[in-house]
Amino acid sequence: MRKRLDGTWQQRGTEKTLLQKMWEWAEENLSIDEIKKLLLDRDRNRRPAWHVAAEMGHLDVLQKLWEWAKENLTTVEINNKLLLATNKEGRTAWKMAAMKAK
Repeated sequence: MRKRLDGTWQQRGTEKTLLQKMWEWAEENLSIDEIKKLLLDRDRNRRPAWHVAAEMGHLDVLQKLWEWAKENLTTVEINNKLLLATNKEGRTAWKMAAMKAK
């Protein structure tokens, strides 16, 4: 297995991102409540994966997280715990993306 420049892993002629593979394992082994926790879990800086992807400028990861959020979270959870969530400095992912765009 080797990591390509675009962040995907390639093995035996197949190609999947590491994130996609981890998601497949989660879908196979976790309950819906555990999947929700996975999508909304925060790091020590109180950032969900959504924030981290925005801060790092990973548009492809944001797209995947958005798709999975729409499939597994309620509108209220998406709005309050993803789109409007703040980190320990009180910044939303929107603010982090705007700061990255400077």
